[in-house]
Amino acid sequence: MPKRTPPAQPDLRLVQAEAEIYDLMRQPETTADRVKRLQLEAKALAVEQVEALEAVLMQAAAMAKEIAEGGDAYPVGAREIAGRLASDLPSKSETLKAIVGRAL
Repeated sequence: MPKRTPPAQPDLRLVQAEAEIYDLMRQPETTADRVKRLQLEAKALAVEQVEALEAVLMQAAAMAKEIAEGGDAYPVGAREIAGRLASDLPSKSETLKAIVGRAL
């Protein structure tokens, strides 16, 4: 009796959720349409980056507050600068948030 070989594994591949499926029924994208699409993508990426900066500023403000309130373990000058940053960075983050909100 011939030996049976197990069936070959199917070639399954995962597609990223963001992958774009090309619609064969639509007209090819014009250069102007492509420019508009790319500009929208660039603006969206810019907003994401500014939002990431806002988050980092808030983390830095929290760390600065810890240092400012850290007592004698930290040098006096470092505590003073950290105290100023702790009070200044949240307002800078809010300003960025307002600017991005107006731009949308």
